[in-house]
Amino acid sequence: MPALLRCVLWLGLAAAAAPLAAGEPNSLTEEERAEGWILLFDGSTLYGWEAASEANWSVSDGAICVSEGEPGLLATTSEFSDYQLRLEFRHDRQTNSGVFLRTPLRPSDPSADCYELNIAEPDVSPFPTGSLVRRARAAAESAGDGWQAFEVEAVGGHIRVALNGREVLNYTDPAPVRRGRIGLQLNSGPVQFRNIKLRPLGLHSLFNGRDLTGWKAYPQLASRFTVTPEGWLHVENGRGQLETEQTFGDFVLQLEVFVDGKGLNSGVFFRCIPGEIMNGYECQIHNGYKDGDRSQPVDCGTGGFYRFQNARRVVSDDQAWTSITLAVSGNHMAAWVNGVQVSDWTDTRPPHDNPRQGLRTAPGSIILQGHDPTTRLSFRRLQAAELPPSASPPHGN
Repeated sequence: MPALLRCVLWLGLAAAAAPLAAGEPNSLTEEERAEGWILLFDGSTLYGWEAASEANWSVSDGAICVSEGEPGLLATTSEFSDYQLRLEFRHDRQTNSGVFLRTPLRPSDPSADCYELNIAEPDVSPFPTGSLVRRARAAAESAGDGWQAFEVEAVGGHIRVALNGREVLNYTDPAPVRRGRIGLQLNSGPVQFRNIKLRPLGLHSLFNGRDLTGWKAYPQLASRFTVTPEGWLHVENGRGQLETEQTFGDFVLQLEVFVDGKGLNSGVFFRCIPGEIMNGYECQIHNGYKDGDRSQPVDCGTGGFYRFQNARRVVSDDQAWTSITLAVSGNHMAAWVNGVQVSDWTDTRPPHDNPRQGLRTAPGSIILQGHDPTTRLSFRRLQAAELPPSASPPHGN
């Protein structure tokens, strides 16, 4: 993409990051969902976050709040590499806080093992709001009062930051930190965060919309995978699978699925042993729930990890396009359905080459499942990216 056009697109995205004048906080628009945005904060709980120190992290009035305790981070349990990040924050004039990018849970040096996007007035810190601490000073002197908005684009070693719709930092790291968590910091003084949204970047298409190039079919099994006139990948008939030729270890996957029937069952298998029948972890597809209660999924629920963790809530419906985002790193995995995180699981089993027997971190194929004779589903917008190597230890260590 020409540099001038990329700059114009970036400035348009940055303008969209200004504090919300209307709309529902901590939610996604239909356009955002279609573009692949996910919510890192659901507006009511700290699901998907982990505190690194003893502090009074809480949720109040749709915001993550902290004011006192041991300095440290509240960090996502999932890791990301290239992305756009949007969030809003509000702080006291004497607060010194920040948003950490590509960080371990407990960073030791913001000039080496993460990027600390600072929140502080110029008389509080030599790195005012929008700066990367010990790396680059922002071209902003004061964030102002009330809710403020960050928009961040991190691609490789290139990081851009907009504050309230105006670009304040454009930085390139010659030796970049390539992946890590998103962290919210308690350092000194109260601070609040809301509308925390992320869009993975750098994903590559797994399906060309014309044929099954890049996929391995199993004609001896009952399922039939075809390409529809609309360019969707369609499966029906009995039990079977379609498997990627490419393998993935730590990755982000996004797709959309249409379940054409009531209570049908399917799944997305990953880190599979290539050539074997559905031998991998399974991110379930099943939109049923019990007694009208979406917190009671039928058969694990869409976005749950079958046999390991049920979806905490069914947020998808049959006969409607549903977006799924899957983030897998080390022994941790999480899924977002229609932009809402519904699972957050760490595999603490002993390592094993076979994921049915223990923790598998080795790369494996991705498999789309035909479950039974009632199967009738379509897939589109299948895309994924392998995460760069990580220096951080797995969860639980």
